[in-house]
Amino acid sequence: MKLTERKKQILKIVVESYVRTAEPVGSRTIAAQMRGSVSSATIRNDLSDLTECGYLDQPHTSAGRAPTPKGYRLYVDTLMERRRVSEEETARIHAALQMRLRELDRIISQAGQAVASYLNYPAYVAASGTKRLTVRRFDLIAVDGGQNIVVLMFSNNRVKSQLFHVRLPLEAEELALLSGLLNDRFTDRSAGEMGIQLMEWTERLAPAAFLFLSQIVSYACDVMEEQQRRIFTAGAKELLRMPEFRDVEKAHALMSILSDGKESLPVPEDGKPMQILIGPENITDALKDASVVIASYEIGEDMRGLIGVV
Repeated sequence: MKLTERKKQILKIVVESYVRTAEPVGSRTIAAQMRGSVSSATIRNDLSDLTECGYLDQPHTSAGRAPTPKGYRLYVDTLMERRRVSEEETARIHAALQMRLRELDRIISQAGQAVASYLNYPAYVAASGTKRLTVRRFDLIAVDGGQNIVVLMFSNNRVKSQLFHVRLPLEAEELALLSGLLNDRFTDRSAGEMGIQLMEWTERLAPAAFLFLSQIVSYACDVMEEQQRRIFTAGAKELLRMPEFRDVEKAHALMSILSDGKESLPVPEDGKPMQILIGPENITDALKDASVVIASYEIGEDMRGLIGVV
């Protein structure tokens, strides 16, 4: 059924009212917003048609209507009014982001906090490298008691270090051998390539040396993955202000993913600068009662970022 302009207007009113109140919307509310230009009987007929077409749902026989994912999708695609960012908001955003890119983590975190505070919705921000990240150099430093510090320098000039305890202490010659092996065979390689290279040395090193080599490679791969995409969330407490999250269990599931399940937050599909996922369109169960707006952008120095609003 092709919707008339009147039915589209009614659907728009239902969506916007439901978003504000999280309560089903009745014909009286709609008639009041249409300023009496349409009778209540006509509105009720249109609501029935919209429900039959799958744009609205009637939770209870005597209750008003609530939007379905199909109704939200039509609203987002054709009915939603574009809102321009004010000059004051633009100035505040620019002021929040005027920092050096070497403080990228701080910028990303502050960007998420800014978006969450402006919109009063939870937000998440991520950055990832557009170029392949690899280890440029390995350094092994012996410490007392069978402990060794592993220092990694990556292709993006970041440095990470970790203290490892080796059950069977390695001699200085063995550490020198491992250091040379790592810098000769494991630099400028992806995590997958490092794993393949590691398997080639299973039978060629003493067990203690191979175990330590495995730990170093595993650590390097973990750090590469972590640095390739860093996610920061902000404004999770804003959920508690929303009427639809009066149910504590419902709010808890979504707050948990914002704090502990960041990796499952959606990202835009390749080639799409912006995407809106409504309810069931989200893969993660905790997000199926929410919508997510995500946009990607270039942030310089071979880095790509994204901002998502839940």
